[in-house]
Amino acid sequence: MPELSRFEGISPNGIAYANSTEGAIEIKAIKPLPDKMMIITFTSGEQRVYDGTRLLQYPAFAPLADEDVFMQVTIDDGIATWCNGTIDIAPEVMYRDSYSYSPPHESTAS
Repeated sequence: MPELSRFEGISPNGIAYANSTEGAIEIKAIKPLPDKMMIITFTSGEQRVYDGTRLLQYPAFAPLADEDVFMQVTIDDGIATWCNGTIDIAPEVMYRDSYSYSPPHESTAS
């Protein structure tokens, strides 16, 4: 795992706080999938799978229960955002709570 900034966690109101940008990681690409899953490519080059259903326990992320809203994720300055930036989550949290992913290799016909 690349060196990440020290993360304080998600508060009861659903806001994620980080207290340092030293060694921070950012999101380079994000692909939303059905059932609130995502494949995220971080600036480290690593791809990881994130389960977005874990966010739904926090009121700030309630709009993401709507699959159409969830699928509208964008990247703003290396951070995953929804609803024109009114909902976001720190990339450090997404990295910490995600799982390693290796894309399937395409076979070549001979």
